[in-house]
Amino acid sequence: MRNLFSQHRAALILTVNRMLDAPLATLLTVFVIGIALSLPLGLYLLVDNLGHIAANSQGQPEISIFLKDNASSAVQRDLEAKLKARPEVKEYRFVPRDAALKELSKNMGLSDATAILGKNPLPDAFVVTAKNADPDQLDQLRQDMQAWSGVQSAKLDSEWARRLNAFLRLGQQAVWLLAALLGFALAAVGFNTIRLQILALRDEIEVSRLLGATDAFIRRPYLYLGMLQGLLGGLAAWLTVASAFALINLRVAEIASLYNLNFLLASLSWRDGLAILVSAACLGWIGAYLAANQHLRGAGAAH
Repeated sequence: MRNLFSQHRAALILTVNRMLDAPLATLLTVFVIGIALSLPLGLYLLVDNLGHIAANSQGQPEISIFLKDNASSAVQRDLEAKLKARPEVKEYRFVPRDAALKELSKNMGLSDATAILGKNPLPDAFVVTAKNADPDQLDQLRQDMQAWSGVQSAKLDSEWARRLNAFLRLGQQAVWLLAALLGFALAAVGFNTIRLQILALRDEIEVSRLLGATDAFIRRPYLYLGMLQGLLGGLAAWLTVASAFALINLRVAEIASLYNLNFLLASLSWRDGLAILVSAACLGWIGAYLAANQHLRGAGAAH
């Protein structure tokens, strides 16, 4: 076990020294990996922020519960108790028919028309805002309320929520597709980088094989090289996206202040950042493993 640990430490030191001996090539490789990762990472953050903005906006779909004409105050209290008991309900307000008619007359300019009405045609109503904007859950909540005693009808503007969720799902799918494509590109970059390293050190590898070195021993420094390049590329992507969002937030804060809002775009969390580092390191390792195996198999067949 101690001998294996010493071999890994020696391979890691050798890899770091090789990277330091070619700083320009290392920086260019890290830069390419960082740019490739920052594109899907930035899009992911934008879609995630849009989802949070939509969920917390005042434009959330509302359910309007219209009471029957003969609904008494006892029915009203019973409905209010049911709304309080529902965990899906975020908030609600009662709109008396007289207040609804007055608001309608004011907003629509129908004061003359409503003045000649002998009877107020509008019913009492509750306007309910749900905690979750998921269209299916909203529709189920509306159906439950529709069945309550004393309720004439329950209306929901679900199309707004359905369109919003459709666009967000489309954005998420586009981000994952781009991430997959750039993940393959990242593995290809690692593959070509390690392949060039192997070709440059081909004589050294042949001498090591003649001295009895195993394929695992020969492969190990290149695996560390691919992993470290991926790790540094992931760190570069993290810093790039964090810096970009910090600059964008300067403008967002300026615009939000004009509307008396306190709002900033959320940047990467530590959990997301660590996931990017691990993913980038794994992709670099995979590219290096494929390149090293290809060379070792070819060298073995030649012998």
